[in-house]
Amino acid sequence: MTIGITGGTGAGKTSALRALEKMGAHTIDCDDVYRALLRDSADMEREILVRFPEALGNDGIDRRALAGAVFGDPAVLGDLNAITHKYVDAEVANRLERLRAGGGRLAAIDAIDLIDGGLHELCDIIVGVTAPAPLRMERIMARDGIDPERALARMAAQRTDTFFQRNCDRILVNDCAGAEEFERKCAVFFGELISKYNSEVQAGNG
Repeated sequence: MTIGITGGTGAGKTSALRALEKMGAHTIDCDDVYRALLRDSADMEREILVRFPEALGNDGIDRRALAGAVFGDPAVLGDLNAITHKYVDAEVANRLERLRAGGGRLAAIDAIDLIDGGLHELCDIIVGVTAPAPLRMERIMARDGIDPERALARMAAQRTDTFFQRNCDRILVNDCAGAEEFERKCAVFFGELISKYNSEVQAGNG
């Protein structure tokens, strides 16, 4: 069973992924996959630098320069995503295949662009993690050490809750006071989800 986790920054995707990890899931954080590919994939690096030569640093791609090149311009960001998504998607698919070959039973993919990037096609069920805007803003400010204006700008640049409600199979609302409380909520939520999935699979096999 492969569960896709998506949602806006500050909603609690990391806590949801951590709860699944504790339940025995093999977890794939697409931000980590992207960072690894920036370091290790010569093909992806080459494509990025052809489109964004200003991102060349002393030791390959300068991530800060690359972020600056796409900031505030959705069309330019789209160009970058068109390059990176295909490499990230391929690496995630390879990891899932290796997991299946090794007898793995449960996987979770965490990606903010899960739907836009096409990774939802690898998932059996897609869960959108949402949270009230004031709580998200507080979490982003505390996590990243930024002011309210910058936190709001980050939130405004991302998909709305309505998008996730329309495109996800289930919505998990993080209105909890802290990460530990939310992880407990996640454990119940995902426990029921996995149990229902397993029952449907067994019924189908029968």
